[in-house]
Amino acid sequence: MNAKIKIDCGKPSEHTVNPYLFGHFVEDIRDHMEAMLAFPLKDMDFESEAETKTEISGSWTAFTNGRNTRYALEAPAPRHSGRAQRVRVLSDDEAYAGVAQKAALKGPIAYKVRLVARASVELRYVIVEAVDRLSEQSLGQVRIDLTSHNWLEYEAMLPVSRACVDAEVRIYVPAEHPRWIDHVSTGMLWIDHLSLLPEDNVGLVKREVVDMTRDLNAGMMRLAGNYISAYHWEHGVGPDLERPVMYNEAWGGWTSKYFGTDEFIRFCRELQVEPLICVNDGSGTPEEAAQWIEYCNGGIDTPMGARRAANGYPEPYNVRYWEIGNEVWGQWQVGTCTADRFAERCISFAQAMKAADPSIILLACGHTNQEWNRTVLDIAGEHFDYLTLHLYHGYGRFGMNRETPSEERYKAMAAYSEWTRQDIHETMARILANPKHAHVKIAITEYNTMYYPNTVRKGLPDEHTLGAAVANAANLNEMLRCSDIVQIGSFSDLVNGWLGGCIRVGDYYADQYCGKVSGWSGLPLTVYGTPTYEVMKLYANRDIRRMLPIETECGSFSVQANKPTPIGLDALPDLDVAACANEDGSVVTVFIVNRSLREVKTELNLEAFQTPGETILHEITGNSADDINSVFAPNLIGCTSRIVPIADWQKGYALRPSSIYALEIKAKHETGGRA
Repeated sequence: MNAKIKIDCGKPSEHTVNPYLFGHFVEDIRDHMEAMLAFPLKDMDFESEAETKTEISGSWTAFTNGRNTRYALEAPAPRHSGRAQRVRVLSDDEAYAGVAQKAALKGPIAYKVRLVARASVELRYVIVEAVDRLSEQSLGQVRIDLTSHNWLEYEAMLPVSRACVDAEVRIYVPAEHPRWIDHVSTGMLWIDHLSLLPEDNVGLVKREVVDMTRDLNAGMMRLAGNYISAYHWEHGVGPDLERPVMYNEAWGGWTSKYFGTDEFIRFCRELQVEPLICVNDGSGTPEEAAQWIEYCNGGIDTPMGARRAANGYPEPYNVRYWEIGNEVWGQWQVGTCTADRFAERCISFAQAMKAADPSIILLACGHTNQEWNRTVLDIAGEHFDYLTLHLYHGYGRFGMNRETPSEERYKAMAAYSEWTRQDIHETMARILANPKHAHVKIAITEYNTMYYPNTVRKGLPDEHTLGAAVANAANLNEMLRCSDIVQIGSFSDLVNGWLGGCIRVGDYYADQYCGKVSGWSGLPLTVYGTPTYEVMKLYANRDIRRMLPIETECGSFSVQANKPTPIGLDALPDLDVAACANEDGSVVTVFIVNRSLREVKTELNLEAFQTPGETILHEITGNSADDINSVFAPNLIGCTSRIVPIADWQKGYALRPSSIYALEIKAKHETGGRA
């Protein structure tokens, strides 16, 4: 199959491409925080209920050889949340006793041990030890002397001699501890908190995750999601051990109190990206949202700014972008309501938030349902700057399910950008319909491919495949083509999470309810990127500022939908193409997505461009659209680069099926590429 692409390099767009278009998304959902943060232990505050008859918190187990060791869960230390784990050791047993937890440990490396404990006076010390569960070989241990009968926080360094994916971390009173005679008020150890943190962590985040995220050149990082509508920001600031443990009302389990506002801002600054924070308009109030803004942006002469300074951050964070509402139209959302009720809430939130800082930029919850958008815009459109969309198209729009032949399912996925185009254009028309809200831009604050059905996985997680990368690349092309009004994008999620987090830690797949348990592969420490990670990195690291007009002639494919659709699916172009230039026009970048299942020989014609010099072709491809990176083959799908002579494009260059390309064409003279 042959194709022709013609690019007019002499007509760059008046608008510039916003780097925030290539943003990402952090949400406390399922295993996102567990995978992202560097702590190897769970239930560090003994917050979970006992799962057996023995009163031991969730992820912990008894570690004792004493017949009479007793366990109980009690109230925590003052101002702490969670529970305290009590262990009572009877002297007559002359045994060791404590608690233990399975963990995957890096090594050789030292871990910072943090312990909050108290003990009866005759207990003088405990041992924290890491062992290989298979061989019982000790990987390292440290003695911590208990210096008070009252609650104290202790710190120590635990050297771990080597990596061990099936380790056990133990804290215990050893058998060789001097014994006591009486059994009144003796032999009791209370543990309120126990955590390990590898010394190479970056602001509590895994170094590998930070390094991979830095390579994404994200531009913007969003803190939001379903959980935010029941999240109270004050619970996530201040001394971490004194922060309350909150149940995650959206997703179950516990929210991560160790990654609050200050940690999120530190993460963004480490990556040099702009933070975007979504406020709680579900169970929260305008006053609470305004206080959050004052905490982030207020001077130390303001109440919340003073609170931030007291927490160790005297300089304002100057967070500019704030979002009101996350999927408020959804029945799954805390505080869900009608469009007119949300619009009224939006006004009250916007007024309070702007009073706290008039310079902020506000986003408001939009929808692919244009009746919702019409109401929100007509009532509240004068009060915000961006209307948000969440684009998870899914096979459901095509009436498909897992029984649909794989080739048809792939073609449907490759056509997701057609829905993106319709949703953007309909929303754009709604925005421009009235001058009073014609200033509003679009922020696509969540998007990804979606397998169908989306809560039960029985087979390959399609969100992670090369085919998903093709769909997401085509989505990016559509967002680029509409970048005069679409200025913010947030890929969902950054790490693991509910769909296809583009950075993968360990062997979880997308579903956390019906998938395999963590560690089943024996490779839980492996950190890698999905094919879509390669796409996001490829696009965000190109030198693009202006869009260029293009004309594409190519073959087409059809999608056999099983129900009526509002868009035509009978002749979709094989190639999805977007062309961009840098600021002075000396570099032209052409993003080409071959959505088809066949090779396409492509000719390229550049108009109004100086004689091209070097051309670099970046390619993301594989042997099948179903190819996937995994812990077993983390680099199966990657991005390769090579020089391709311009003459090869003039006579036709073969583009592989289901593949993504970025062609960079540089002018021979760096003084400018436009004629």
